[in-house]
Amino acid sequence: MLRLTSLIAPGYYLWRHRKPVYVLLALLLLSMLVALIIGKTYQHWDDDPDRGAAAVSEGYFGENYSTPIYLNQGWDAADSLWFYTTTQGSNLLPYDFFLVLELASSDELLRSTRNIDRFRYLPQKPTFFNPDGLPVGFAKDTYQGTDYMGFTCAACHTGQVNYQGQAMRIDGGPAMADMVGFLETLEQSMMATLNQPEKRQRFINQVIALDNDYQREADVLSGLEEWASRIQLYNTVNHSHVDYGYARLDAFGRIYNRVLQHIINRQQLAEALSMVTGPSGNTLLDTLQIDKVLEGVDNTIVSEEQFAEVIVRLQSDAAGYPGLNLRDMLRIRDQLFNEPNAPVSYPFLWDIVQSDYVQWNGLASNAGVGPLGRNTGEVIGVFGNLDWTAHKPGFDFSSLSALITGQRRKHEQINFKSSIDLINLERLEAHLKSLISPDWPESILGSIDVNKAARGRQIYAQYCESCHEVIQPRNWDRVVIGKMMAVDRIGTDPAMASNSVNYKGKSGNFNQTIQETDVGKLYIANDAPVVQILTSATTGVVATPDADKLFVRRWLDWLYTLAMSFFQNDIKATVKSGNYTPDTTAQPYNSLLAYKARSLNGIWATAPYLHNGSVPTLYDLLLPKQRICAASESECVADPDEGEYRPDSFIVGSREFDPVKVGFRSAGYAGKQFTTHRVGDLNGGHEYGAGRTAQLDGKTVLPALDEQQRWDLIEYLKTL
Repeated sequence: MLRLTSLIAPGYYLWRHRKPVYVLLALLLLSMLVALIIGKTYQHWDDDPDRGAAAVSEGYFGENYSTPIYLNQGWDAADSLWFYTTTQGSNLLPYDFFLVLELASSDELLRSTRNIDRFRYLPQKPTFFNPDGLPVGFAKDTYQGTDYMGFTCAACHTGQVNYQGQAMRIDGGPAMADMVGFLETLEQSMMATLNQPEKRQRFINQVIALDNDYQREADVLSGLEEWASRIQLYNTVNHSHVDYGYARLDAFGRIYNRVLQHIINRQQLAEALSMVTGPSGNTLLDTLQIDKVLEGVDNTIVSEEQFAEVIVRLQSDAAGYPGLNLRDMLRIRDQLFNEPNAPVSYPFLWDIVQSDYVQWNGLASNAGVGPLGRNTGEVIGVFGNLDWTAHKPGFDFSSLSALITGQRRKHEQINFKSSIDLINLERLEAHLKSLISPDWPESILGSIDVNKAARGRQIYAQYCESCHEVIQPRNWDRVVIGKMMAVDRIGTDPAMASNSVNYKGKSGNFNQTIQETDVGKLYIANDAPVVQILTSATTGVVATPDADKLFVRRWLDWLYTLAMSFFQNDIKATVKSGNYTPDTTAQPYNSLLAYKARSLNGIWATAPYLHNGSVPTLYDLLLPKQRICAASESECVADPDEGEYRPDSFIVGSREFDPVKVGFRSAGYAGKQFTTHRVGDLNGGHEYGAGRTAQLDGKTVLPALDEQQRWDLIEYLKTL
């Protein structure tokens, strides 16, 4: 009894004297629970039976289609619509500007159905969560009191398959989108609006008439100038000699460049400018010119506004400024940034939550808070507002992020304030848990020949399954284990994997901070691999509570996000599977010089193929790349011209499906020509069906499939 009393008494004392604190905590937890229930209910208010999908009567490439239908992928109408419209915190440009912006050459709206279809985004009709009828994945975000339009993950990860006038929307499927073309047209539209008086005045009047964030003509004009400059700067920094075209994007290259732009400090920027040389080998800028263009730039971090002003000053011919031409400006760009020249297909999203590693080269572990960091990096790339600033060490919201990113001993620390919505990123990731791959729609695309598929199953087991395991997509407890294959063993285009490891940049305030790797801790150098800088930057953002919320909710939401990221994640930290070069202390990112094989369920809806989209159909993927020998290659054995090979050139952009070869139409229309002769576009490697690539063991090369075997295997792949 005495022992029991001794246990109860302290608890009673704490309850009596700290009762107000406990009551407050209980009320806060109750309010969070109520908010969660209301949020889940609200999430299902938009349940338009068509999921907002609209028919297109004058489609690009002559593709007209009726209202798209949906296949059974585990989501209802409300699930799809919530995924399409939930903001991640992407702020491409002010919302009012997007609503009224016209094309450069006419008064047609940039957001018209015709233009959205032109860039292969998916038009939508107005629904409850989308009253202005934004395309799939174009979302409204509010940050610091201003409304913006930006991308959410559905823009790049919602597909569509058309067949004989019938359209099928594929949730989580790869988009056919041409984001680069869209952004270039956006820049042209904004510059034309600035420079054409009638168009400019019409734009100003229409923005003011919306009666939203911009009430005065001067504010509209200054906002237009600012955002046109931002888009122009982004497009210039990310220009590449590789033409992405439709259905692919160098997302990592662009994320890398955005981080480098926002993390560099004044000293590093001055150093980089001093290293730029012209055609004669002489430096472009002297010390006085560099000091002039960097007047007023902060020491610890260069803000986006300051960076844009530096660009303007570099091109100015006013007294003391260098007056550089476009060619010289590109030399400066190349000194500061890396060319994003490795476009890849947009990965499909079903089973992503159940995968151990994600990204084409397995860069991101899916364990713990890994998905939150991965998605944060994605929003950095698609125009999250990065209001990163420097301050003296102290006790405030940024102290935690400074501690976690290793800045504790710095004389100034970076506050990673941004528009990135961490709680929505966690909710979107959780939402994908219930998404499953689409089954082959036999009623539309034709019946599967069960006898051919049965023979194909045997071929798959022998040729494919050691890397591409067969899973049951409706098993709730499934885990998808990615098999990594070193680039030099699989033989596919090396650009994406190579860039992820070899691209470097100025590390800003992360210089001489410590970062954990799989082979131990290391110091980040002044010129560091961008993968290190990105890791630290995303860590800083994840460790920074939402600046748009009041104090208590800010911290409770942040704690809730981290807790849910841990407790809802069933993936455990493991080493990678496969045949790849392991990391070492000398080469801590060797394992990233590889590509990941994943399960192929739903593969029929994900053309074009290989990681860089260089093969149009599954049938073509089973063919060899034609070997053509140069005169200097004495031991090379060339392939005869009369053989059957992967196409070295084909057309991309159509959504019209080829149910025989399994892929999209690749000839006979005015789409984008894809040629496969440059690094970034190469279509070789992964020639298992052609008897040229060794299996996962690195030794066994199986005989080439004959034509009947190829068709049998294709028939089986339709069943996955």
